[in-house]
Amino acid sequence: MVLRDIALELGGGEFVAIMGESGVGKSTLLNVIAGLDMPDAGSVQLDGVELTALDDTRRTLVRRDSIGFVFQAFHLLPHLTVMRNVRLPLDLAGVSPTEADRRTRAMLDAVGLAAMALDYPRSLSGGETQRAAIARAIVHEPVLVLADEPTGNLDAENAAEVLALLRNQVKQRGAAAVLVTHSAAAAEVADRVYELTAAGLVPRNL
Repeated sequence: MVLRDIALELGGGEFVAIMGESGVGKSTLLNVIAGLDMPDAGSVQLDGVELTALDDTRRTLVRRDSIGFVFQAFHLLPHLTVMRNVRLPLDLAGVSPTEADRRTRAMLDAVGLAAMALDYPRSLSGGETQRAAIARAIVHEPVLVLADEPTGNLDAENAAEVLALLRNQVKQRGAAAVLVTHSAAAAEVADRVYELTAAGLVPRNL
């Protein structure tokens, strides 16, 4: 048994951090929330849709349209420019090229990367790369953003800047966000903090 007695509800604009040691199931919990893994019992509801009742194809569409992901390893595509990387969710959603360009440029400006739109990921610093990943995660205006150790590859200064950026952008757009981390410093940006244990989620004060 990996996860047991998990109960969590988020509203729009709410930023929640979940802490826990390596191997406790933090990434598995994100996968369940996103509908990538199915729980043996219980349900996951997103914006009125019960993900656990959908088939694989429909869950994929929900993820494409309604969820943004930010990872520790960035996962930018090296052969695409920063702009093309950030624009990718809009292209997959069938947004017109003109509108996709407009929204992407506005998003790059919001995260401070407008001047690097035509650069490739290899030319970016770690902090800049994660800014681009955040831009890609929210450019399609998801209702939920899931961040899995997004500052694990960054130094303390870049980590603080990236977390502040993520929090501000999520709140400006009224999305809900779940950050999983082992770092108390990272969790400090959250409105609520929980510890993931074998007995479930336990509220934690930092």
